[in-house]
Amino acid sequence: MNTYYKPTGFGGFSFFPPVIKNLLIINVAVFFVQILGGQIAVGNGLSVENIIIKYFALIPIDGLGNEFIRWSFYPWQLITYQFLHGGFGHIFFNMFALWMFGMEIENSWGSKKFLYYYLLSGVGAGLFHLFLSPLLGSGNAPTIGASGAVYGIMIAFALMFPNRYIFLYFFIPVKAKYLITFLIVMEFMFINSANSSVAHLAHLGGALTGFIFILLDKRINVELKNVFSRSSNRTTKPFNPLGGITDRFKKKQENVEDAKYYEVEEKDEVTQEEIDRILDKISQSGYQNLTEKEKKILFQASKKMN
Repeated sequence: MNTYYKPTGFGGFSFFPPVIKNLLIINVAVFFVQILGGQIAVGNGLSVENIIIKYFALIPIDGLGNEFIRWSFYPWQLITYQFLHGGFGHIFFNMFALWMFGMEIENSWGSKKFLYYYLLSGVGAGLFHLFLSPLLGSGNAPTIGASGAVYGIMIAFALMFPNRYIFLYFFIPVKAKYLITFLIVMEFMFINSANSSVAHLAHLGGALTGFIFILLDKRINVELKNVFSRSSNRTTKPFNPLGGITDRFKKKQENVEDAKYYEVEEKDEVTQEEIDRILDKISQSGYQNLTEKEKKILFQASKKMN
């Protein structure tokens, strides 16, 4: 028997979507284990927290330590390091940003796709840090935190809701595209900061991974893709002095044809079973995966309700 999540809450969307809710719970639980583990010694001067960092933080590929104490890189660390944090401020701001920017994205894409995107951004952030940090003479310490994945979520929010206002310090309104772009630029500026304990390359790697994912996914519609498509479709054509007149005539014909097409569809009767099926599809894979016909059915149903 299959069970499906149906969005609830404000406007049919969940205030705490399932993936974000579970990510918050897991990260907080692991953080408390780290705190308690720091008080428990297991021998050789190591605590439980040290053991957790040794095997689950992101260790440089060349490893850390010497012939007596050796910490090595393991592939699973690309996932597990995302759930470890170095202090209360670290986990608080990461989880707050995950919830603030990720809530609408999960509601729009669906939980499965959102989780895949989140983890993939974190993996991209880890790889970016592992391979580029040595070139800058850094990266000789374990890396922990969800910041890389969160930067992937932030870049997705900036692309999907570029003109959405974010209240900086709770009273300064700044559009998402400007604020997040500013944060990305700041990460570039601090890459070579001396003795920095922040993995700036991981932040940039998470943002870049998310950016590429969104550009390659044809089911995600963002304005930036339209800009690229318009520029790529531009071709050099011979000058036509009557081009303006013919274009207007073509547009009028297209408008007439479109009007007839929609008028015919509005006469179709929509059943409650069909609406329920479409709502189930939204809860599983997001609104953007609906066909044009299904979107028109929802629009027609909303008109009747109004």
